[in-house]
Amino acid sequence: MSTDRTPTAPAGYVQPDLDVRALTEVLDGEYAEIRDLVRTNLVTYASVLEEAEELGFDAYRERVRDIVVEMAATGQTGMGFPKRYGGGGDVGASIAAFETGAFGDLSVLVKTGVQFGLFGGAILHLGTERHHDAYLPDLITGKLMGCFAMTETGHGSNVQALGTIARYDAAAQEFVITTEGDQARKDYIGNAARHGELAVVFAQLEVGGESEGVHAFVVPIRSGGEAVPGVDIEDDGRKMGLNGVDNGRIRFDGVRVPREALLNRFADVTPEGVYKSTIDNPDRRFFTMLGTLVQGRVSVGGAGVNTAKVALAIATKYALRRRQFAAGSQEEEQLLLDYGLHQRRLLPLIAQTYALHFAQDVLRAQLHNVFSGLEDDPQARRRLEARAAGTKALGTWHATRVIQECREACGGAGYLAVNRFAALKADSDIFTTFEGDNHVLLQLVAKGLLTDYASEFEDLDQLGMVRYVTGLAVETVIEKTSAHKLLERVRDLLPGGDEWDQEAGLLDSEYQLAMLRYREEHMLAGVARRLKAGVDRKRDPGAVFSEVQDHVIAVAHAHVERLVLEAFVEKMRTLPEDGNKVALGLLCDLYALSTIEADRAWFMEHGRLTVQRSKAITREVTDLCRKVRPLAGGLVDAWGVPAAMLRAPDLVG
Repeated sequence: MSTDRTPTAPAGYVQPDLDVRALTEVLDGEYAEIRDLVRTNLVTYASVLEEAEELGFDAYRERVRDIVVEMAATGQTGMGFPKRYGGGGDVGASIAAFETGAFGDLSVLVKTGVQFGLFGGAILHLGTERHHDAYLPDLITGKLMGCFAMTETGHGSNVQALGTIARYDAAAQEFVITTEGDQARKDYIGNAARHGELAVVFAQLEVGGESEGVHAFVVPIRSGGEAVPGVDIEDDGRKMGLNGVDNGRIRFDGVRVPREALLNRFADVTPEGVYKSTIDNPDRRFFTMLGTLVQGRVSVGGAGVNTAKVALAIATKYALRRRQFAAGSQEEEQLLLDYGLHQRRLLPLIAQTYALHFAQDVLRAQLHNVFSGLEDDPQARRRLEARAAGTKALGTWHATRVIQECREACGGAGYLAVNRFAALKADSDIFTTFEGDNHVLLQLVAKGLLTDYASEFEDLDQLGMVRYVTGLAVETVIEKTSAHKLLERVRDLLPGGDEWDQEAGLLDSEYQLAMLRYREEHMLAGVARRLKAGVDRKRDPGAVFSEVQDHVIAVAHAHVERLVLEAFVEKMRTLPEDGNKVALGLLCDLYALSTIEADRAWFMEHGRLTVQRSKAITREVTDLCRKVRPLAGGLVDAWGVPAAMLRAPDLVG
């Protein structure tokens, strides 16, 4: 592998020395031990990458289940559960383990997520001690397999409108679970088709003829491998990917469960049939229940970033070995990564992957603090939910884009199944829509921005949000957002006064941050004005919101890109002055300027970029790519993807 200074490096530029092992330690952070355990397990079960292609449909599912149970025995999958039940008592470690697992077979990863994250997480966070005692010990070992039955055929992201009904029968002290029509059928439910014995079922609770909204119940669906009476289970069959996960459809026909089956952390029903909750407002109660399940979004976003690492490691290593065409009169053909276009294709994606990695670190820490009780502020929980939604959206879209670009960058070789891109592409594609469709999640991000995570946050549906925002002065909306205050602070640090965007150096991180903060603030003001103008004209708030939806998504996207850059810049400030910090500084600049370059039409339309400065940014991005080129091999090695997971002998050597 060529890692020397190349002829493409700018004249006078001194290449930093990269310490790959030390950089891996920076990336692994406080969770190095659990990440190394996962890497060891991935290598132990590396054969599953071949078995995914060689085994029959049913045999592959059984193999995935066996691996999940065997990995559970090592402690890898139980880190987020309380120690008293056999877990590790560390929420942050559970996320780090899941992220690292994305280096391997994604059916194993998703089966793990269904069993321990969704099913186990629902019982842990929505249930109380009686549920924990009854289920967690066997759940953590994988002895008891379960499902998370939320999604319905006719109701995906709109969970409040679920059609499954749970009616309380006071005489029998039981809930009666019923699927009201085909649209209420539980669908795409992992672990349902084959292995699940219990399901956490989300249903509309009815007590004494009154609807109390969506609640969760523990419902048996199998006994001795057969569906229990009243439960009809259908296999979803082959999917685009993740065929080691047994997704299925479930219908309930008057299935009776005891009163204690209600996961009652936030609400309960007395034996006599009186509904009680510590949260009076039904919308707030609903969002509080869903908020406890945010761990899934944090996990999937991190998994997307690590899936991108695998693709980039393969494509980069290939580009450092594969030669094509002689660049000059010399006989030897040129390495792919010495071509400027190839650098432009791969190296900004490496920079973005590092940026998203550090953003995920911030999010994971926030999740750990909130769920460990270190931050008990309701606003901290709202900010966590919004940040998790946005980071999941950008992380999973990034994975989809990276895998495609890397596949193409490996030419025909990338199309061979042995080189992993086929599985990566097929298995990760669903990441953009499960745990929340990315566009819906970005609307949640925008809602938080427009309301400043106000106390009314949980109470506001789409129309309520429009009415809330239009009840404020536009200036108040902007003043409430952190972007406004941050922009003012950063402007004070930059030269040029009102011409800060023309006078500051392109490689000044404060300039880069100010540009992204300006874009976010300007977009937010635009959304608020458009909403207010529509309502002032007495138009229907729903129609007004629908018309500005593209603008809403754009401001949320801009907000998350700003958070990602801030995370990278803040990480840089904590590092010792050495070659690794210089190398990461190149990546930080490359991420920031390529982000501005990608949206330069907007910056030029809004007077923040002149034609000359736009061209200068493009030149700087190209220059940064040349500087990063000699470091590329070490930068992807630092991710610590086990060689057995790259599985591409002809590409990586």
